[in-house]
Amino acid sequence: MQADLQTIHSSQTYVGQQHRVLRNTYALLGLSMIPTVIGALLGTMFGVSLMVASPMITMVLFLAVSWGLIFAIEKNRNSGLGVVLLLGFTFFMGLMLGPLLAYTLHFRNGGQLIAMAAGGTGAIFFTLAGIASTGKRDFSKMGTFLLAGAILILVAAIANAFLHLPALAMAISLVAIVVFSGFILFDIDRIVKGGETSYVSATLAVYLDVYNIFISLLQLLGVFGGDRD
Repeated sequence: MQADLQTIHSSQTYVGQQHRVLRNTYALLGLSMIPTVIGALLGTMFGVSLMVASPMITMVLFLAVSWGLIFAIEKNRNSGLGVVLLLGFTFFMGLMLGPLLAYTLHFRNGGQLIAMAAGGTGAIFFTLAGIASTGKRDFSKMGTFLLAGAILILVAAIANAFLHLPALAMAISLVAIVVFSGFILFDIDRIVKGGETSYVSATLAVYLDVYNIFISLLQLLGVFGGDRD
């Protein structure tokens, strides 16, 4: 009887920890949108000239700073410093988003396109997060496929920085939406099933999923729905 009570207590503690990580992840994800928006506003005003003048330097800067911050966040994933670094990272990602927003705003319906991309991203996230949160399906086996897809996207994006092929850019955006939608299922599933115990790391992963879906949707909407007249 004593052993049974201890087992029940341990199970309740484990489930409680999972729910706490998921709850804190959602809260920190919401908080991370504030520095992202601030960074995007600044990037829209000041970041366009750098990207136009030297796109390759911009890409190298983006990769170096973002990967450096990701490494630092993971090293401090269980401390308050990790939260601070994560918020700094989301501010930087907002800055990098600025030129795309500025380009989109040159369309007559640019504001509408941005709103549609944000709404579409939110719909994708809440739908897939809801599916993964039920815990009725196992999405853990998707990891290898999704990692391969992410590497393919990165390689193609770097190549297209030299090639400037519109068709390839659209293909990258379409694949990115599929791959990072899959990552939402994978990452939320890991949290729910106890595979991720740090809400800082969990937030970082989910934030990157949402960020990549948003920019991919916005790029596609700009191509197919941008009004230049």
